[in-house]
Amino acid sequence: HVQVVESGGGLVQAGGSLTLSCTASGSMFSINAMGWYRQPPGKQRELVATIGSFAKTTYADSVKGRFTISRNSAKNTVWLQMNELGPEDTAVYYCHVRISRALEYWGQGTQVTVSS
Repeated sequence: HVQVVESGGGLVQAGGSLTLSCTASGSMFSINAMGWYRQPPGKQRELVATIGSFAKTTYADSVKGRFTISRNSAKNTVWLQMNELGPEDTAVYYCHVRISRALEYWGQGTQVTVSS
């Protein structure tokens, strides 16, 4: 059984910063990739950023230059540093862990609210 636990969400004013963290634990082989998705109110879940093997990263266009994803593979932990937050970043943020093409896990989500 694999557990994925996020932390670091909260309320912040526009222009502020937050850092999310996520740790995966339990019985699993090595993790292929970790990432963050978000679901804004009334919208579908969308990709924010991912980090794969050899620290290869991808970002949604809307967060490029503002968000930074990083990972400690030895500790199965991923972080999302979010700067210059705006109301459009308000969402529930989910950590995603991919073990293989057919095996993935999600965290329970953490709320990020940005006030204008």
